[in-house]
Amino acid sequence: MGTDRHTQRRRSSLRGVVLLGSAVLLVAGCASMPDSGEVHRVDASPRADAEGQVRVFGVPPRAGEGPNDIVRGFLEAVTSEEADFKTARLYLTKAASKSWKPFSQTTVLEDGPNPTMDGPIRDPEQKTAVAEVSGHRIATVDRKQAYEPAEGSYRTLVHLTKASGEWRIDIPPTGLVLGKSDFDRLYRSVNKYYFASSDRDDRASGAQRHVLVADPVYLRRRIDPLTSTVKALLEGPTNWLAGVVDSKFPSGTKLVDSSLSLDDSNGLRVRLSGRASHLGGVQCTQMAAQLLYTAQDQASAKISRVVLVGGDGSELCVLSPGEAAVYAPAGLRKHTERQYFIDGEHRLAGLSEVSDEPSRVEGPFGDGSVELGSVGVDRNERQAAGVSLDGRSLYVAPMSSGAERGDAKLRSRAKSKKDALTAPSWDGAGNLWIADRDPKRPRLLRLAAGTDEAQEVEVPSLDEGRIEGLRVSSDGVRIALLITREGRTSLELGRVERTDARAGEPPLAVNDLLSVTPQLEHVESASWAGTSRLVVVGREPGGVQQLQYVETDGSSPNTPPLPGISGVEAVAASEDESKPLIAHSDDGIVRLPVDANWKLVTEKGTAPVYPG
Repeated sequence: MGTDRHTQRRRSSLRGVVLLGSAVLLVAGCASMPDSGEVHRVDASPRADAEGQVRVFGVPPRAGEGPNDIVRGFLEAVTSEEADFKTARLYLTKAASKSWKPFSQTTVLEDGPNPTMDGPIRDPEQKTAVAEVSGHRIATVDRKQAYEPAEGSYRTLVHLTKASGEWRIDIPPTGLVLGKSDFDRLYRSVNKYYFASSDRDDRASGAQRHVLVADPVYLRRRIDPLTSTVKALLEGPTNWLAGVVDSKFPSGTKLVDSSLSLDDSNGLRVRLSGRASHLGGVQCTQMAAQLLYTAQDQASAKISRVVLVGGDGSELCVLSPGEAAVYAPAGLRKHTERQYFIDGEHRLAGLSEVSDEPSRVEGPFGDGSVELGSVGVDRNERQAAGVSLDGRSLYVAPMSSGAERGDAKLRSRAKSKKDALTAPSWDGAGNLWIADRDPKRPRLLRLAAGTDEAQEVEVPSLDEGRIEGLRVSSDGVRIALLITREGRTSLELGRVERTDARAGEPPLAVNDLLSVTPQLEHVESASWAGTSRLVVVGREPGGVQQLQYVETDGSSPNTPPLPGISGVEAVAASEDESKPLIAHSDDGIVRLPVDANWKLVTEKGTAPVYPG
């Protein structure tokens, strides 16, 4: 068999079977195979439509195939939707099939893997061969299904041997090697939810952080999505987030049932093994909350309740969505939020969800007691933090009639506005975050409860970079930083952790900065836009300005592109994805409701923000 069955990709009628190299695509709903009509050559790119009805199944090796065909066949068979990779394993020796762990790592290549043989097979008695598989790597997915951008070249060797007269692979690539289009077709992003670590209770503000934090992973799209999602939850958080979140499921907890589904009343009944099968009370309720929010997007309908059951069949606890709401992340709580911006007279104005007419807020930030350059409104919308127009002074005051501005909580010694204070941001516990860009003493700072003395926060991996902007998540576990290094400004996500500081040293640190916009050369603005999603304004090298969503792991969400708008200087979003975007553009302050177009609010205004 020649290699052209792998290099030529042919497609029959859309009602029939689609052949892509060594993979057969069966179209759901096909009543029978067509027996007439022309066959046309088409674009070789596999479908990336996540919701399409095309299913892909591997084709086994044929007798007498050479090493090149075997390698190509294997690489294409792993793009099938078989749960156990049964067909792909037919390209391996028996020993390699047993030892090969497909999910130990997934390498995502821009255009798919390119296999080449290390010289032709001239001797019919030759027993071994080597192929090189190469491509341009854009990301990896680890054994815990965590996605990470990883731009660079990819090269690995595949070793083959003759077994019973047929060529088979005895040393395959590590894990899976997929092109981006195949990865997008096969995998979906799923948010698992874990609790912010119990030692993170903020004593300064009195807020208890019993709140869930999103932990995105990539799971196979069509392989029992509900069950695979719950299993991934039980395996624990990804490595990056593990240090700041807890799972209420005891280590080693497993599902008793092989598959999960909703019952006739849309309840989710989950039987657990191990120590979890004997737990009740608050811990059981919190386990049920983790399950509810993790499973909801993968369920066939809105989950009416979660029932946790022990291995012996006894009920441990029952939790409804209403009862689980106390643990919900801010982005999953439905509540009213105003949008804010600084008007043409440098005063704070607000905009309700149902009105297109802005109004100035009450208190010193709305009455002109201080001219504002930037602002942050706390998540309860009772007070705000304002940075003066020259960028050097930070004030915190209530948004109520008769309230006083008070003295500055912080002053920067920078000589220019661009080197002074960034816009402030509030976490869900009522703590205020801000950065001083003073070249002589750049610092990330936190004011507990928004009123205490500013404390410096360490950022060990910042190196020679400078923080140009920041937005802290509602859970206080994650912080998005705009960082300039060597003339390039990128968006990086940091993990907020307590340190074992001695007296006089910073008690908090932002660790393990992770770039979430590696494809952008310059990011101008960013805002949280979901529990694990941000909206950014930036440019690719040599490109035009873009407004787009990115996931916190650096992947691109499966969402329609945002409508274009020119000259965006700042953008703001709510963690509730149903709320409109608000931006400062060449036209002024504009707002983008869901499934609509941009609408002008006012021609004069800057620095749009949501609470947070």
